[in-house]
Amino acid sequence: MPVVIVTGASSGIGRTTAERLAGNGTTVVLAARRADKLEALAARLPGAVVVPTDVRDPAAIERLVERAAAVTGRIDGLVNNAGIGGAASILAADEAVEAMLQVNLLAPIRLMRAVVPIMRTQRAGAIVNIGSVAGEVGISGTYSATKFALRGLTDSVRRELAGTGIGVTLVEPGYIATAGNNHRSGLPGPEIVAAAVEKALNRPRRRMVVPVKYRAAIVAAHLLPALADRIYAGKAAGKDEIKGRL
Repeated sequence: MPVVIVTGASSGIGRTTAERLAGNGTTVVLAARRADKLEALAARLPGAVVVPTDVRDPAAIERLVERAAAVTGRIDGLVNNAGIGGAASILAADEAVEAMLQVNLLAPIRLMRAVVPIMRTQRAGAIVNIGSVAGEVGISGTYSATKFALRGLTDSVRRELAGTGIGVTLVEPGYIATAGNNHRSGLPGPEIVAAAVEKALNRPRRRMVVPVKYRAAIVAAHLLPALADRIYAGKAAGKDEIKGRL
C-alpha cells in the first residue's frame, strides 16, 4: 500500500485529495496545523496517519517525513499543497509577504529536500507540487512570485532527478471553489484538482493545468505579453487578507 504525504490536508484541495487517495487504497499522511480537523478527517479515511505540522518550521517538516517513513519504510509520494495567498499589491505588509514566501516556496523546498534521499534509495517516488495559473500569468503580487518560483523549481528538480525513478509534476489550478474563493460563483470544485494529483502520482508528467480552459490564457500571456499587460492593467487578483491551506 503506497504512502503519500499531503500537506495542507485539513481543508479544500488538500482534504479532497487525501479523501480521493485514501479511497483508492493509499495510506495518506495528513499534515496541517489544525490537529482537530486532521483527526476528524482521519476518522473517515482507512489507515490515515495524522501529523500536525506547521510547514514554516523546518523541524516540524523533519518530524513529518520521519513519521511518514516509519509507516512502511517508504515514502511513495509527496503532495506539496499547503499554500497561502494575500494582498495582491506590492504594497502588501511585510508580514504577509514573508508568510507567502515561507509557506509557498520554502516549505516545498524543505519537504523535497527531506523526501528525495528516501526516494533515491527506493529508486521510485512521485512529487506533486501545487502551483497556480497565477504562476504563469503575473496578476497577484508576491503570491504570483512564489508560484512563478515554484514552477521554475519544479522544472529544475525534475531535470536534476531524471533517471532516478522519481517523477516531479506541477499541477496548476485556476480559480477553484474553496474557502478563499467564496466571493466567486460557478467555479469547479477541488475534486478536479484531486483527480489531477492522483493521475500525476500514478503517472508523472511535466505540468497539468486545471481546468484546461486556462491553458489558452497562459499561452496568450506567454506569446503576447504586451496584450496581457493591457488586459490585466489595474486588475491584479487577490484579497487583502491572508487565506490559505496550512
